[in-house]
Amino acid sequence: MGAVINCAAYTNGVRLANVGLNDISSLLNEPDIFIWIGLHEPDESLMAEAQQQFGLHHLAVEDAHQAHQRPKLETYGDTLFIVLRTAQMLNNQISFGETHFFVGHSFILTIRHGSTLSYKDVRTRCESTPDQLKKGPAFALYAVMDSIVDQYFPVVNDMEEQLERLEEDVFSGNSNRETISQIYQLKRSLLQVKRAILPLTDICNRLVRFNMALIPDETHPYFRDVHDHTMRINEMVDNTRELLNNVLEVNFSLISISQNDVSKKFAGWAAILGVPTMIAGIYGMNFDFIPELNWYYGYPTVLVITVFTCIYLYKRFKQSGWL
Repeated sequence: MGAVINCAAYTNGVRLANVGLNDISSLLNEPDIFIWIGLHEPDESLMAEAQQQFGLHHLAVEDAHQAHQRPKLETYGDTLFIVLRTAQMLNNQISFGETHFFVGHSFILTIRHGSTLSYKDVRTRCESTPDQLKKGPAFALYAVMDSIVDQYFPVVNDMEEQLERLEEDVFSGNSNRETISQIYQLKRSLLQVKRAILPLTDICNRLVRFNMALIPDETHPYFRDVHDHTMRINEMVDNTRELLNNVLEVNFSLISISQNDVSKKFAGWAAILGVPTMIAGIYGMNFDFIPELNWYYGYPTVLVITVFTCIYLYKRFKQSGWL
C-alpha cells in the first residue's frame, strides 16, 4: 500500500506547513510557493490523485507507478520526469531501487520504489538552509540527486575492498573454484552499477546545458557538482573492472604455471623411475646368452649403477626446478 511520506509547502525557503493532497491544487498558483511531496510505492489511487493535482502526463504516471524503468530524463509540457537508480549495500549484497521525480515550476514530487533510503535527512538539511531552498524545486531536485549519487561511493568502496581480498587470495596461492565464482559475481555487480550510474552523466549534462526554464541558471553549479561525482564513480567502477580483469588473467596464468609445474614433476619422476624400469626390462628378457649374468659382481654392479643414476637424475631435476 502506497504512502505519502511528506507533503509540505515552502515560501522563500521556509516551510509553511504540512498540506494534504486535496489542498495542493489551490496552493500551486500562489506566488513564491512550491510544494515538495514524497511518496513511497504509491498505489493506483494515490498516483491518480497526484496526477489530478499536478496535471501530470498519463504516460509518465504509468512509468512512475510500474517502476522498473531505466534511468532517463523526459519532458512532458512544462514538467520534467526523471528516473534514477539507487543503490545500497544490504547483507554484503547490492540492493537496487528507483526514485522517480516530477518537477514543475512550483512543485517537486519524489516517488521511491524498492530498496531506497528515506530522504527525510535530505529534506531536513534543505530546510536548515532556507537561502538555498528558496531557489525552488530545482534545488530540492539537486539535493535528492546528490544524496542518491553519494550512496554509490560506499557501494563502490566495498567492491574495491572485495577486489583487494581477491587479489590477496590469488597472489597468495589460495585461489580455488570459489575465488573464480567471486570474481565473476563482482564483475556482474560492477556492470550493474555501471548501467545504473552511467546515464546520470547525460542527465546532469542535459539539466545544465539545455535551456530548461525549470532549472534556473543559479542552480547549474549544483548539477555540475553532481555531474563531477558521477564521473568520479564511473572512473572508480572502470578502474575496478580493469583491475578485476587483470586479477582474472593473473589467476588463469598462475593456474597454468601451477599445472606446468605439476607436469614437470610428473615428467621428472617418470624419468627417474624409467631408469630401473629400463634396466629391469633388459635383464628380464628371455635370452640364453647374457654375459654379465655369470660375473660374480654383476648383480651388485647393476644395482649400484641403477641407484647412482636415479640419484644423479634427482639432483639435476631438483637444481633445474622440476622437482
